[in-house]
Amino acid sequence: MVDPRWRQALWIALIVNAGMFAVELYAGSAADSHALKADALDFFSDAANYAISLLVAGLALTWRARAAFFKGATLVLLGAYILVSASWAAWNGSSPQPETMGIIGVLALLANVGVALLLFRFRSGDSNMRSVWICSRNDAIGNLAVIAAAAGVFGTGTAWPDLIVAGIMATLGIWGGLQIMAQARGELAHRPAHAS
Repeated sequence: MVDPRWRQALWIALIVNAGMFAVELYAGSAADSHALKADALDFFSDAANYAISLLVAGLALTWRARAAFFKGATLVLLGAYILVSASWAAWNGSSPQPETMGIIGVLALLANVGVALLLFRFRSGDSNMRSVWICSRNDAIGNLAVIAAAAGVFGTGTAWPDLIVAGIMATLGIWGGLQIMAQARGELAHRPAHAS
């Protein structure tokens, strides 16, 4: 039996993340901020992850672990994409707008802290539950970095703080994805022989 509080928390997290994806994608494009775009893609990834978690909630551990492994792999791929994108921008140049970065960064932080607090009680569950907690925790940390990047862009007048934060967020996403994949592999390796 799946805890109805888990399902309710996931639905709220899904709605918040989908809404913030749209806000940050628009703002990141308007402000020419790669850190905001990276954060927008992270919101999209999390919304998809929450949807997958809702689909597998109540299924056997094998299916939950497989879903968690997929989510971890998605984070690794997203992180790799962000690293390539930031490198491309460093080579070709960009002009991020620090005011927009700061405002949207604070809004995203409030959204992610709210979701992280909502999911805090589920952080010690199976790999699927843990993956949701790790995503929310990483997002809140990433938002603080975006706000710092906005201050850095404002103070230096260069795009480097924006690009550096995009790289840090990518690395954080890759590390979190690898953690999730490792736990999911362990759960799959120790499943009963008759489990599907």
